[in-house]
Amino acid sequence: MKKLKNAILFTALVMLTACSNSGNPFGGNSNDTFFGNDMGDISNPTSPAYFQQAIGDRVFFAIDQSNLSPEAMDLLSSQATWLMTNGDYEIIVEGHADEQGTRDYNVALGARRANSVKEYLNSLGIAASRIQTVSYGKERPIEICSNESCYSVNRRAVTVLNNLGS
Repeated sequence: MKKLKNAILFTALVMLTACSNSGNPFGGNSNDTFFGNDMGDISNPTSPAYFQQAIGDRVFFAIDQSNLSPEAMDLLSSQATWLMTNGDYEIIVEGHADEQGTRDYNVALGARRANSVKEYLNSLGIAASRIQTVSYGKERPIEICSNESCYSVNRRAVTVLNNLGS
């Protein structure tokens, strides 16, 4: 009887701990951007909200590709300008893939996508020491369905800001 009581208490504790994660199984912020709690004011050009919404925090890729499109390069050029002006931020570039293919293939593809972004930002003057990369492969989709409309938004690299002052 005592073991059953302990098991129930342990289960309740584990469930309570899981609930304290704000619904995001990966921890952190659930919107793919900025580790801090305050995104700031979108009208403030030095705020993470401005970076995310006015400049853009993600670029998209063609099927099975990690090369940057001209549109992606334009957006990354704007990101680089913002990052040069706001030197108190480091970034993590998250590489993502759609659900097609194996888990291992998509993790490798996500890594290539994140590295393409890192290399391009580095070529524009952002120090490599300010850029980390991570690949989530197909594990963190934005849209879940088995057609191109979902696949296309899941093939992405997301620039996540990390304020060094926080």
